[in-house]
Amino acid sequence: MMDSIASAAMSMSAAQFSVQYSTALERKAMDTMEMAAQELLNMLPDAPAKGQYIDTYA
Repeated sequence: MMDSIASAAMSMSAAQFSVQYSTALERKAMDTMEMAAQELLNMLPDAPAKGQYIDTYA
C-alpha cells in the first residue's frame, strides 16, 4: 500500500515537472517569435505620405 502511494506521488511529481518544463519552453519560443516579429515590423518602410501612391506594377 505504501509503495503504491509513493509510486503515485513520484509519478505525479514527474508529470508536474514535465508540464512546467514544456510550458517554460513554449513561453520562451513565443517570446523569441514575438521579438522576431517586432524586428520584421521595424524593417518595414514607412507608410507613404498623404497624396502619394504605391506603385504595384513596378
